[in-house]
Amino acid sequence: CLRLAARFVRGKILNCRTLLRRNLKDIPRTELRELARLSMAAGRAPDLATLLGLEGAAARLYFSRFGEMLRPPEPDGRLAFDFNGRNRRPPKDPVNTMLSFLYAVLTKEAHLAVLGVGFDPFLGFYHQPRYGRPALALDLMEEFRPIVVDSVVLQLVNTGEIRGQDFLQRGGACTLTPAGRKRVLGAFERRMESTIIHPLFGYAASYRRILEIQARLLGRWLAGEIAEYPPFRTR
Repeated sequence: CLRLAARFVRGKILNCRTLLRRNLKDIPRTELRELARLSMAAGRAPDLATLLGLEGAAARLYFSRFGEMLRPPEPDGRLAFDFNGRNRRPPKDPVNTMLSFLYAVLTKEAHLAVLGVGFDPFLGFYHQPRYGRPALALDLMEEFRPIVVDSVVLQLVNTGEIRGQDFLQRGGACTLTPAGRKRVLGAFERRMESTIIHPLFGYAASYRRILEIQARLLGRWLAGEIAEYPPFRTR
């Protein structure tokens, strides 16, 4: 469990680092080095509790800069999409609402991917089994969170495709309107169908297909056919 969980977390941290590097010209080099250090430490974590702490430290650093990547074009957009850190259950602002909603959608995609290659999606490695939780799907999606979901949220806000009126705020909670949900799902679907070169195989595939490829690579590692599970990373 630890060996595989470390690969999932290392891939996630490095993809978070890539997203910051691509979208923030003035991010301090010290912070990029710290994310690189945390990714290396994740690969050497002595237990799952330590690994969880390293992931949490990386997430705090990453999300402390996430708001700076949001540059809505409309004059009042900065106020509507002000981001002061991650919150959930329930999300309290539009950005966290989109993140939570799309992480749930990505979980369903990962669930289908692991089912498609013959895994039990409820038996995880990093996310330990718990009644009703698709632990393996949550494991597999870790490296895809920043490059799929977070990228979609940035695109929606920064292109003006989503607006403040696409959300409802009541009792300290924020939800999407039906029209807003449709826009968010449309952007997510476009991302999943967009193609990218797989760094291991060198051919173009959609993100949906790559999710399946990663599930198959996981199976090959578990069967002893490859030496390590290679997390999917963008550069």
